Amino acid sequence: MPDIDILRGPDAIRPAIRDVAELRLRVFREWPYLYDGTMEEEETYLSHFAQSEHACIGLARDGDKVIGATTAEPMPATHEGFRAPLETAGLDISKIYYFGESILLSIYRGQGIGHAFFDLRENAARDWGAEMTAFCAVQRPADHPARPADYRPLDAFWKKRGYAPRPDLICHFPWTDVGDAVETSKPLMFWIKTL
Repeated sequence: MPDIDILRGPDAIRPAIRDVAELRLRVFREWPYLYDGTMEEEETYLSHFAQSEHACIGLARDGDKVIGATTAEPMPATHEGFRAPLETAGLDISKIYYFGESILLSIYRGQGIGHAFFDLRENAARDWGAEMTAFCAVQRPADHPARPADYRPLDAFWKKRGYAPRPDLICHFPWTDVGDAVETSKPLMFWIKTL
């Protein structure tokens, strides 16, 4: 399995932002995100992780090449759009640690890196004093024309890790899909685990 480095705090995270941004642009072009973003957008989005003392980033490397990354931070520190559905539902976000992306080049999948990413983020959540962890994932129609015939959603993996889907907790974010000319809003559903 590739080496995984855990970066915590602004000084450690800041130098890794470009590597994570490049990986996000590559992996999120694939189904189900179909994200057609720019480096500038990515670096802006990721920069807030370098402003949080309790954020963490995991980087998986094969030699010098970054082949996977994962991000997390306390829910109060993350983007308002992610916090809003939980606050509206009456959840205490001061007790929740938010998991951002977990991205991995396809040829490295199935080697335990995904589990390692969850382990390191859950450990960071416990160190911070979280009582729950949460992440959200894009929801696409089952009959979407870009859906690959052999696509397997990660629901079973997430449930095995102890996460439960929360169809009542949905946030919306706009981005441009590959092949489109304009941004459209996408629903993302939360998954939550009690630590």
